[in-house]
Amino acid sequence: MFMPMFYDPYFWVILISIAISSWASINVNSTFGRYADVNNHNDITGAEAAEMILANAGIQDVKVQPISGQLTDNYNPQTKTLSLSEPVYNSTSISAVGVAAHEVGHAIQDHTQYAPMTFRSALVPVVNLGSNLAMPLILIGLFFGLNQIFIKTGVLCFAAVLVFQLVTLPVEFNASARALKQLKITGILDNQELSSGREVLTAAALTYVAAVVSSLLQIFHLILLFGNHNQDN
Repeated sequence: MFMPMFYDPYFWVILISIAISSWASINVNSTFGRYADVNNHNDITGAEAAEMILANAGIQDVKVQPISGQLTDNYNPQTKTLSLSEPVYNSTSISAVGVAAHEVGHAIQDHTQYAPMTFRSALVPVVNLGSNLAMPLILIGLFFGLNQIFIKTGVLCFAAVLVFQLVTLPVEFNASARALKQLKITGILDNQELSSGREVLTAAALTYVAAVVSSLLQIFHLILLFGNHNQDN
């Protein structure tokens, strides 16, 4: 009685999307945890590493501060604030130093006016609006008897989110590359530790790849769903 479900393309699209997102989340947490108990040979904390790399890059207008939560680390180009989660800010682990250096990588991008980051920042207001409107527009379209104007606009809003995520990929990979370069130049990590740090940053970057694939599958699902309905009518 359950066999028809396995031949339903919608079922597989949703299942694959959930599986990819779950794998990426488990992978980054597992990799971070693996090196969260391994201290760097200099016993430098995440906060100290961030300050050292900022100084080495000649950046003096960025404030490093702690923030609650886990893996909530971020850099805000508007306020020039680099926020490190509690497990990163005070920890001397390879994971902590790697994550801190990655966020400084974003600060360096901002300082050097890295084009993809500037473009991504410009997209933020549009994407925030689109992500908030996408599902309501589709629901309104369904309420009014599959009104194609609302539904297509909703799908386009989802597509705008996908574009933002695509632009995010080079920004994140570039920040990781800058982080590893700075960790080597400053001597914060030795060669063996750099290899471990690269694993942490790669796992984090893969979460963004997973987000792109999930969004692509979500849009594909919507096109399949409403496209087939139009053919039936």
